[in-house]
Amino acid sequence: MTDNKKLVITIGRQYGSGGRITSKRLAEELGIHFYDEEILRMTSEESAIGEQYFRLADEKAGNNLLYRVVGGLRDSLGKPSSKNLTSKENLFKFQSEVIRKLAREESCIIVGRCADYILEAEPDVNVIRLFVYADMPTRIRRVMEVDGVLDPDEAVRKIKRIDKERREYYKYFTGREWGDMTLYDLPINTTNLSLDQLADLVKFYIRMRGFEI
Repeated sequence: MTDNKKLVITIGRQYGSGGRITSKRLAEELGIHFYDEEILRMTSEESAIGEQYFRLADEKAGNNLLYRVVGGLRDSLGKPSSKNLTSKENLFKFQSEVIRKLAREESCIIVGRCADYILEAEPDVNVIRLFVYADMPTRIRRVMEVDGVLDPDEAVRKIKRIDKERREYYKYFTGREWGDMTLYDLPINTTNLSLDQLADLVKFYIRMRGFEI
């Protein structure tokens, strides 16, 4: 790489776009760790709060209107409070600490969980922000194939529900619009790309940015 900073690739993704599968493949090819739900277990261990609390709150917004308003003012990145330890706001702060710790310690790929926002102000980390999306027919097909959903209408409902949860979660904790392409370094439409092509595209982009892989 161009300096001694760690390289962290954050990946936002539409449900059914292939973002998670792409992330795993890319991590294997780059020889770095891939973090998705593993972050929930790690945060539970760091905070001594039961993992089930983090799973219930995973990528879901809270319902505190005031917090939603100040989220864009980076209040969400403050220290966890000793009060109401299991509030969604506090759980997010614990999770953010783990994400920052990972980024300082190793080059890796982190999926979702507002990692692009959390790492934005980290001085010792190089961050490449990706967003993976695809057209609806492709997403329906992938959800049916990967999740074993038999009915296309059910796949559509699941896609819309999970996308809505991710959009509201991102807005709640960052004050920004999930899927706003101006927030990402490289938005990728996976509709007509294979996994190998996706991995090659991202590796090419990383090299263009001056990082050696």
